[in-house]
Amino acid sequence: MKIKLVAEFFGTALLLAVVTGSGIMGEAMSAGNAAVALLGNSIATGCGLYVLITLLAPLSGAHFNPVVSIMFWRAGALNLQTLLSYIAAQITGAIGGVWLVHLMFALPIIQASAKPRHGLGIWVSELIATLVLLSVIRLGVKHAKEKVAMLVALTVTAGYWFTSSTFFANPAVTLARSLTNTFVGIHPSDVLGFVSAQLVAVLLISILIKAEAK
Repeated sequence: MKIKLVAEFFGTALLLAVVTGSGIMGEAMSAGNAAVALLGNSIATGCGLYVLITLLAPLSGAHFNPVVSIMFWRAGALNLQTLLSYIAAQITGAIGGVWLVHLMFALPIIQASAKPRHGLGIWVSELIATLVLLSVIRLGVKHAKEKVAMLVALTVTAGYWFTSSTFFANPAVTLARSLTNTFVGIHPSDVLGFVSAQLVAVLLISILIKAEAK
């Protein structure tokens, strides 16, 4: 159990380090071109995810995401204690990853984002993004298990571009990104809207799982 939690903690921390660090670097090197910054951010995130999932999936399943863990719990693959431990490791890991990037880039460790991300379209985007991510993982595990890392990495990379919310699809990521006033940030007051949409998505997936089991 301990190795699983360590894998979830460090995997989520490294994921947020990649997301946040590449966002800072992309913005700094793009000369004000947001499209170039997003391109660098999305490619780095997809590459990082592929590596992390490939290496850590044998240890913990490489969830790095509370809604992914909830989906597996609803499917009977995790017990409640493990679920809660995973979520705690993911949230603390995500925050730690953001703080690590602040340290590397000589930024204030403790900060809050001033970047607004709200509105019906954004919330619908997060609902769709999370549904897409969970569906890809569920179908991938069932039908193409050896390709899950690639499927998730490509889905997230594409998701940065086809969703108005830029495909957070992860409550731990959302919370941690509210603690960085950089390219990837989200204002703390907008976290609830994002997380609510993500939880609705996992509820819908859970209903589908229950229906399939009958």
